[in-house]
Amino acid sequence: MDNRFFVDGEHLSPPALEKKHRLETDPASRTNHMEYMDGMEQINSDIMEKVLSEMDSYDYSHYTAKDVKAALEHETCTIEDFKALLSPAAEPFLEQIAERARLETSKHFGNTVYMFTPLYIANYCENYCVYCGFNCYNNINRMKLDMEQIEREMQIISDSGMEEILILTGESRAQSNVEYIGEACKLARKYFRMVGLEIYPINVNEYRYLHECGADYVTVFQETYDSDRYSDLHLLGHKRVYPYRFDAQERALMGGMRGVAFSALLGLSDFRKDALASALHVYFLQRKYPHAEMSLSCPRLRPIINNDKINPLDVHETQLCQIICAYRIFLPYVGITVSSRESESFRNGIVKIAATKVSAGVSTGIGDHESKYNGKGTDGNEGDEQFEINDGRSLDVMYKDIAAEGLQPVLNDYIYM
Repeated sequence: MDNRFFVDGEHLSPPALEKKHRLETDPASRTNHMEYMDGMEQINSDIMEKVLSEMDSYDYSHYTAKDVKAALEHETCTIEDFKALLSPAAEPFLEQIAERARLETSKHFGNTVYMFTPLYIANYCENYCVYCGFNCYNNINRMKLDMEQIEREMQIISDSGMEEILILTGESRAQSNVEYIGEACKLARKYFRMVGLEIYPINVNEYRYLHECGADYVTVFQETYDSDRYSDLHLLGHKRVYPYRFDAQERALMGGMRGVAFSALLGLSDFRKDALASALHVYFLQRKYPHAEMSLSCPRLRPIINNDKINPLDVHETQLCQIICAYRIFLPYVGITVSSRESESFRNGIVKIAATKVSAGVSTGIGDHESKYNGKGTDGNEGDEQFEINDGRSLDVMYKDIAAEGLQPVLNDYIYM
């Protein structure tokens, strides 16, 4: 447990409780979320301006059935067409949108579905994000795996047949510094063909170092592209700095990463505007870095420990399906990931239409793969999870289920020369 905040591992210390209350009730007590902190690299990029300009001007109530029909008839989906496909006017046309998405997916990805698993190696965090189970004021069991423990977890995952891993940490440089993450990447390269990272945003030279250690791609959730809402949700820590987080993928590409992934956490703000901004973030970077592999994730909010009020806000499976299908039509070459946040039935259906990648054998806790994979009892030496998953199928079960749908499960498609 992080003793900076809790007394006897149970209760917030009075100074911490006072600061938490002040952050929640007094916006003036928070730092400016648009100002960089010391050590944060600023790059010369116009991508954020382009994305936010389109998002801020998006009035989805303006679009009609006529606009949706026209978008579906166009061979190439423009930004304006994409806006129509995301609008409420498109909901009655979901069947036609899904069919167009299915055709695009088949054309560019065939019938393949890629599989990976996440590995959380630490859950310490220095941010106060009000919706996240890892936030620094949440009284959970904190843990950071050492290299021996990380390798043991990786051995267990690799023995299951998995060939791609996504390494995650809480957002704490103090507990999970870049060198620690780099050593984890070196271990991962021994066991896996593909190594991804979902960590706190860092500078170009640090991304370059992690790429040299074995990382192939970087995933960053912007959470919400609505700057005002972002400020209300991220009250403390480096994550509060909106533009530094926004430019993380571009810095990763400048650092030599082969691929980058993007996402908003649907349900934090207006999901149609967040979906638009997520896709446009990819769209504009794709044109600036045409060699890079890019992908989109489509997560909705899930319940978290010590908070039973966090649930998806107005983003139901119908809307999620609409968003994913619109993504596919607008960005036909981009990978689309649907995580274990979603139900088994939804994931079984969406991979036949538009999604190209799914997670399997998932745990969002720390150090619990042996108990999860091998059925062994725990010794209590595990870290709490970030959020509840919805689809807990193992790799073996997921592989068989995908194959039963007439699709081809793929564990790796990259050859190192």
